[in-house]
Amino acid sequence: MPRKKAAPRAEAADKAREAAPPGQGVWVVLPTYNEAASIGPISEAILGALPGANLLVVDDGSPDGTGKLADEVAARDSRVRVRHRPAKQGLGRAYLEGFAYVLHAGASTVVQMDADWSHDPAVLPALIAPISADEADLVIGSRYVPGGGVEDWGIGRRLISRGGSLFARTMLNLSSHDLTGGFKAWRGSTLSAVPFEGIHAGGYVFQIEMTYRASRAGARVTEVPIVFRDRRVGTSKMSRRIVVEALFVVMRLRSEEVAAGVRSRREKRAAAPDGESAAGATPSQDSSGEA
Repeated sequence: MPRKKAAPRAEAADKAREAAPPGQGVWVVLPTYNEAASIGPISEAILGALPGANLLVVDDGSPDGTGKLADEVAARDSRVRVRHRPAKQGLGRAYLEGFAYVLHAGASTVVQMDADWSHDPAVLPALIAPISADEADLVIGSRYVPGGGVEDWGIGRRLISRGGSLFARTMLNLSSHDLTGGFKAWRGSTLSAVPFEGIHAGGYVFQIEMTYRASRAGARVTEVPIVFRDRRVGTSKMSRRIVVEALFVVMRLRSEEVAAGVRSRREKRAAAPDGESAAGATPSQDSSGEA
């Protein structure tokens, strides 16, 4: 039987693994698209907050020259690496390629964040602290826990963000309050256990899907408060298409959740002794219709 051709995303991850240099410790993955005004200062701030860390910039062929400026930063600082992608292919794909690169480099902790100052680099030590203390496997910088918040957002943007998190939390039975944010720290072994080839989201809903996959794999997830500030420079990349994609992806994940529950109940019934239900009751005792 002919071997299946690898998916483009899986091929990109393989290439990233082959190209990554040896290394270890904390890596910050920073996707960029048209962030020329911020790439230099934000890189300096990140490495100032975490002097022992490494920084990987993943640029999606920014027409404003972000990639070239990132190369200049890397030429001045050996802690910085740059991955150049030929064109804009979505936030999710940029992160997956970056994750594959730093995991191959031996990252024990992986941070993901925005390049537009929405995520304050000063918070980085607090973000990775629960992982260093072995208290969590995934730490979410949360706007929706005590001490967290947002600045410079209109009511419409607030409703979309808060409503999106609540919708995903309810539909997917997750405990985290901020599911749409992208300021996170991962334990390297936890991130490597997520099946990248099964991640289909390309836009901001990628954040929801990654947290969902990690939670279902048994990761310990915690949240630390952050204040999200609207981007200092440039324009927001939020669009109606991104919102629609989020709705479809959450519903697809919900369908997977339901199907997994049905399979689990069937397997338990099949494994139970004759005449007993999975809970040990006889058929006549299990007639309420509750699951």
